[in-house]
Amino acid sequence: MRSEKVSFENTDGHLLSGRLDFPLIGKPKAFALFAHCFTCSKSLIAVDSISRSLTQSGIAVLRFDFTGLGQSKGDFADTNFSSNLSDLEEGCRFLEKHYEAPQIIIGHSLGGAAVLHVSARLPHVRAVATIGAPSNPVHVRHLVSANEEEILKQGVAEVNIGGRPFTIKKQFLDDLERNNSLEVIGQLGKPLLILHSPQDTIVDIENATEIYLAAKHPKSFISLDGADHLMSNGADSEYVGAVIASWAQRYIKPSVGQQIAPEGEVWTRIADSFLTEVTAGRHQMISDEPQSVGGEDHGPSPYGYLLSALGACTAMTLRMYADFKKINLWEVQVKLTHDKVHVEDGENSESSSGKIDQIKRLITLEGDLTPEQRKRLIEIADRCPVHKTLEGKPEILTEEVK
Repeated sequence: MRSEKVSFENTDGHLLSGRLDFPLIGKPKAFALFAHCFTCSKSLIAVDSISRSLTQSGIAVLRFDFTGLGQSKGDFADTNFSSNLSDLEEGCRFLEKHYEAPQIIIGHSLGGAAVLHVSARLPHVRAVATIGAPSNPVHVRHLVSANEEEILKQGVAEVNIGGRPFTIKKQFLDDLERNNSLEVIGQLGKPLLILHSPQDTIVDIENATEIYLAAKHPKSFISLDGADHLMSNGADSEYVGAVIASWAQRYIKPSVGQQIAPEGEVWTRIADSFLTEVTAGRHQMISDEPQSVGGEDHGPSPYGYLLSALGACTAMTLRMYADFKKINLWEVQVKLTHDKVHVEDGENSESSSGKIDQIKRLITLEGDLTPEQRKRLIEIADRCPVHKTLEGKPEILTEEVK
């Protein structure tokens, strides 16, 4: 993904620091707004992974630090749940003014409770997703329980949350009490996706149950089995992003003027490392290298796609031939490998000179087939268009676009 640093003012005039993540290629399908967890920031590793997965599906993501957190200005002690809702509204207005109003809003932990409360105020939002969210914002009182008596008596206290000191005022606790989520959730009126881990020790899974029961359809629940509250395992947060992106496709409207590769064209773009986004028509994919050669293995390698093209074309060609000839072919399986082999002895030479590309293709045919039909189908495999292209040494013309 490619990113831009952005900033916008909240209603008190404090400058909030944000990051806008874009797909590598073309205009985004839609924009999403992300609300981070209590006392966290936009730079949480899990947020980065979720945003990356969304951009790989063509969705741009705005994530920002709430007032007084991360790189945003203002005093955290003067904030509360209601001010977080206001910050989210300002983030939405920023996107609408400078880019496009968000169609998706996502919240993690207390940020999840916040998006449930604020989404009704955002007319362009068409899909709401929560991750490890409490069913009521008052849930966070347990984080300050050791200092709650001092806060109530003195009106303010310094509390330790996640190993960091924060000043909490009584008005923060009072504001939590005034916001009842279950009534708001029942009147949400928008598609809702609830993601929660049964092993979450910070926000118990029963919170997800309460949210689900309070919400009206369309609503969906995904169990993040094995994940912790902060999704410290990168695979968990990547999965969350991919699930949200896939689910949201059903509800978003494609952006006006969104660019897609016309039929017959494929677009690729790379920013950092080997991770590359690929657009073929309306389909978006990613390519990467395995970790053994310096990549992160987020997607098939270029040769993986090359073999995929040959394998898919082979299977499709056999399917078409069998249907045309009324051959009782049930299933085709194609397994392919690619190697550099020596021209003469294939494997015994350590020299890189005199080597050629060799693709091995193993085909399994399932069906009520005669020996003659099996033989003919294997012959037909060599006639698939991709096979002919590879054997024909296509001319590749390269030009710089200015």
